[in-house]
Amino acid sequence: MIIYGKQVCLHVLEHHSKSVKTVYIAKKGILSAKLYNSYKDKIKFLENKWAQSMSKGGNHQGLLVDVEDFIESDFDNIKKGSFLVVLDGLTDVGNIGAIVRSSYALGADGIIATGVKQLSFSGIARTSAGALFDMPFIIIPNGLDVLNELKQTGFTLYGASMDGESINNIEFMPKKVLVVGSEGEGLSKRVLSKIDKLVSIPMKDDFDSLNASVATAILLYRMNCENR
Repeated sequence: MIIYGKQVCLHVLEHHSKSVKTVYIAKKGILSAKLYNSYKDKIKFLENKWAQSMSKGGNHQGLLVDVEDFIESDFDNIKKGSFLVVLDGLTDVGNIGAIVRSSYALGADGIIATGVKQLSFSGIARTSAGALFDMPFIIIPNGLDVLNELKQTGFTLYGASMDGESINNIEFMPKKVLVVGSEGEGLSKRVLSKIDKLVSIPMKDDFDSLNASVATAILLYRMNCENR
């Protein structure tokens, strides 16, 4: 799996060395002397045109890394956490990556992507600034099965919705799941039937909504960090 971009590549080189197969450099001096010496046997230098080809025209910033394919987490292990995020039909790599980054920073124990069969893990790794490699993540297409199983395991399901109760008025349960719908459609009707409580972010000024990843970050903070 090829990842590219300085920030995500440096994160992997510094924290996930065992997954690194080859380091491709298209810009001199991009690695510190320490990292260069650590990976000198795996480094290959590229002309910019080849780096552009490998990154499919993306902004590689002179650094690409070939890493082991991302391995999804096991659902049984994810269920051992107490604060999970379920994505209902999200497909946008930018939004998902930002949610992974926020989830990792704000203490979520795992993310389950539902309503999809596959996602670009290289894209998510890039847009999450490498947080994907530290966050338990799994794709399970059938969201209803996931939510039923989580409810049976004692989780309370909170759905992000503009029609929900203000997060300022809610005392969240210890075992909780934040369910986030897609940008255009929100939570699907079938998923809505399983939600225990809809939650919303009160707006100071009249505006339609927030970007899905921004709204998720705010909800994550309120649900897991504000009262610590």
